[in-house]
Amino acid sequence: MEFNDSVTKTNLARSFAAECQAGARYQFMSKMALQDSQQFISDTMKTLAKNEMAHAKIFYDYIVEKSAGKCKNISIEAGYPFETPELKTSLLGEALIELSEAKNIYPSFAKIAYDEGFADIGKSFEMVARVEETHHKMLDYLGNLYKHNKMYKRNEPTKWKCSVCGYVENSKEGFKACPLCHAPQGYIIIDLDKEECEKGFNQ
Repeated sequence: MEFNDSVTKTNLARSFAAECQAGARYQFMSKMALQDSQQFISDTMKTLAKNEMAHAKIFYDYIVEKSAGKCKNISIEAGYPFETPELKTSLLGEALIELSEAKNIYPSFAKIAYDEGFADIGKSFEMVARVEETHHKMLDYLGNLYKHNKMYKRNEPTKWKCSVCGYVENSKEGFKACPLCHAPQGYIIIDLDKEECEKGFNQ
């Protein structure tokens, strides 16, 4: 199929717009986290924002490459979230958006791309979907910890590491301030991969 006549072209444009908006929202959330003295969440949101903008660039590049310069503007119609920002609810809300992209939107776009003869684009949609599923797990886990005031509380002794000076301590609750450099609790690193695996999120 000619790319400029394809549904895939529109799907790429929709995805580009969605990823750009997600990147912006995550940057907003990063600033919100700092206002709540949650440096680790702020840093995590910056990383996710960087991921989303990388996805946007992938979709943008496909449009430019495949259209061979013939596509100057793409009209799209899609719904995008605009909600009152609050870190407690935003983390869990974004987790649901990521899950929808991972399980529904991008797999659907991938199938259409394959059907229209754009296997490379279909593969990219599938790979982005896997990343979004990881984002979902991270945001869901952090969102629940934050919502229930358990960011730095665990049932079993846990390794708490200061992201400023590297001091490590094992206990059920993270230190209120680093005993070594006195950085606030929000600078403690949470090993999301380890904790998610222990709770079965990656199964």
